[in-house]
Amino acid sequence: MQPRMCYDGAAWEKSEEIADTWVTLFFDPSISRPIGDFVIQHHKLDDAVQFELLEKGAFNISLQMKYKVGSAVIRFPIPGATMFPEEKTRYEVATVRYIKDQTSIPVPFIYHWGSKKDCPLEVGPFMIMDYIEHDSSMYDVFNYPECPYAERGRLDPNIDEDILEAAYGEMAGVLLKLAKTSLPRIGSVTQMDDFTWEVANRPLPMTVNELVQLASLPQSCLPTTPFDSASLYFESLANLLMAHLKNQRNDAIQSADDCRRKFVARCLFLKLARERKLNKRWDIYDQGPFNLWGDDFRPANVLINKEKNIVGIVDFEFTYAAPVEFSFAPPWWLLLKRPEYWPDGLEDWTKLFDRRLQTFLKAMVQCEDDAIEKGRLSEKDRLSGPMRESWDSGDFWILYAVLRNFAFDLVYWHKIDHRFFGPSDNVEDAWRQRLDLLDDTEKEEMERLVAQKLEKRETRVLAWDPDPYTLSHIDIAKTMAAKGNGQTEGKEGDEDSKEKPNDPDTQQICEGVARLSTSVPLSG
Repeated sequence: MQPRMCYDGAAWEKSEEIADTWVTLFFDPSISRPIGDFVIQHHKLDDAVQFELLEKGAFNISLQMKYKVGSAVIRFPIPGATMFPEEKTRYEVATVRYIKDQTSIPVPFIYHWGSKKDCPLEVGPFMIMDYIEHDSSMYDVFNYPECPYAERGRLDPNIDEDILEAAYGEMAGVLLKLAKTSLPRIGSVTQMDDFTWEVANRPLPMTVNELVQLASLPQSCLPTTPFDSASLYFESLANLLMAHLKNQRNDAIQSADDCRRKFVARCLFLKLARERKLNKRWDIYDQGPFNLWGDDFRPANVLINKEKNIVGIVDFEFTYAAPVEFSFAPPWWLLLKRPEYWPDGLEDWTKLFDRRLQTFLKAMVQCEDDAIEKGRLSEKDRLSGPMRESWDSGDFWILYAVLRNFAFDLVYWHKIDHRFFGPSDNVEDAWRQRLDLLDDTEKEEMERLVAQKLEKRETRVLAWDPDPYTLSHIDIAKTMAAKGNGQTEGKEGDEDSKEKPNDPDTQQICEGVARLSTSVPLSG
């Protein structure tokens, strides 16, 4: 059994072609100069010094306008990587402003934002915001010193315990503040006026973006509205897991039995969701209230000063009102590296995570005690107890399974199946023992799917349903790709750029953009 289901190689190749081609737009001064002027117009009209690339991340590219005092950032979603750029930008702006108004979490002030049509040369939807001065990020505190830049980091095994506990405490404080938010439905925050927000739109989790981008999932399979209950949302996520398997055109299976194993896992998981067994422990919160949850909240997005205190948090894309189970689960990033990428396997990750979790929960309790003493938190708002219970009960793995589609099979068969259906002789073949739990209709559906998948393995077709923003760049990317080489086939989900502070290509891009960095005056 693979630790990760492969991405659709044809979709991934096209996604990378488009993203890499689009980034080169900013090498052209006829594009970068109007963008720089646009930033000055909406931020500060004088004292500009230089306009240059700040970073290229997994989903966005950010450019920085430096002034004699201070800086501003304009950020664009990258076509090919971001499947819902207008929607994502709109929701993130509303979320950041909500957090700034409702909490004490330090976030950038957003001066201006708009759609692709509002941007010079219609480059793309954008956000113009303050640049937060910082020394480094929490990622740098946690990561081991010898980690090569191009590799995914992991928690330094020799990190000083006091430093780790202090850093965990800083992160715990943010989680407590996010969990204190109270919203009536599950979905994305929408700003109605200067001081009013509603949950008026569907949730936009990272997994939805990945399924369209890397699993060739048709957008017609996605939810279109907010959810009124946690149980309905868990069922929707379970349905997406099955839709993923059925719709990924290429590289979804390794063999007929691999397809059967994946179908059985998703079929049984969907049964559990429909029977409301996945979120039974916290059924009292089934209809809310719900709180903010960030799929992309992780150490790389937490900016710190030299004293290792948090000075700002960025990238609230894929942040939405979610069931309390999400906030009650301990954060996966305690080890920096996700379990499906852990070189020594899932059980080794679990053992080490359990050890570090004790340090994190100790820091969380201290943070809670301090907030309660100062009147900022009540006893009922503690997270340390629910997090411990989530880990001890195995609920942590249910949440992880619904948020990490490409790691679902590893997590389901090793951590979930035996909890609900009893022990099996062998994890690899457990699916055979579970066939009796499927009815005849489900078994027939499974065999039809196996036949379809095996037939489609004979050919490779790009079956992709991206947004118009991405589609508009396909022809340009195709021309440039013809000059390159190689086809992406059967690549396991790797996502290095999503787990590290920046994309590994950032240094190369920075060197290219250095040629176009402009000094004022930027116009005329």
